[in-house]
Amino acid sequence: MSFLKKLFGSNKSTPDPELNPITDKAQNAGINADIESVKSGKLKVYPILKPGDWIGIKADAICQVLVGDAENPLLVIGFGYDAPQNFVFLNGTDFNTNEDIQVAISGAYQNLAAYEVALNEVVPGKVCIIDGKDFCAEKILDKPFMKALQNKLGGDHLMVSIPRRRGMMVTNAFEEEEIRAIFLDVHAKTWNDPSYGNAPIINAVFKLVNGEIELVKPLN
Repeated sequence: MSFLKKLFGSNKSTPDPELNPITDKAQNAGINADIESVKSGKLKVYPILKPGDWIGIKADAICQVLVGDAENPLLVIGFGYDAPQNFVFLNGTDFNTNEDIQVAISGAYQNLAAYEVALNEVVPGKVCIIDGKDFCAEKILDKPFMKALQNKLGGDHLMVSIPRRRGMMVTNAFEEEEIRAIFLDVHAKTWNDPSYGNAPIINAVFKLVNGEIELVKPLN
């Protein structure tokens, strides 16, 4: 199983920082300038997967619930940019109208669609990993990309694991006992081992059909 260990390993020495209040005036001015660059399209914003207990939810960060509901979110999508020392997440108060917010969100998904990642078929035709870049896990939200990946691997659906940021593991052979055992074992070890360095996302596997998330199975 060592061939999958690198999947969720970190190329950064520390986990993703959480969203913190900005009190320094100079830093606040810099953030305001960044927001104007976001609005003009000069600064790229991306969707960023965060667990349901993410502190940004209470801090009025713009987010969408992917798994769960507004009262009990299990997985949410924030929207942020690289500052570059950490990620800064867009806040509802950064925009004047809901229309402006929707434009920023739409732009974030367009940026994700254009974000290039490398595929590594560790088990040819059966298991693929995508790793090593900031938004590899978020490519699960890129429906055309995931549909194309299903077409490449074959089969009528894909099972996807994204326990931590910066990596994704995909298989079209989850029903094969040996593949399923390795897949779930690697997922569990990655989820339970903070030494991988990347921030946790969710302890679950996803079933995707033609790029659409059809089922989320918690593994708690």
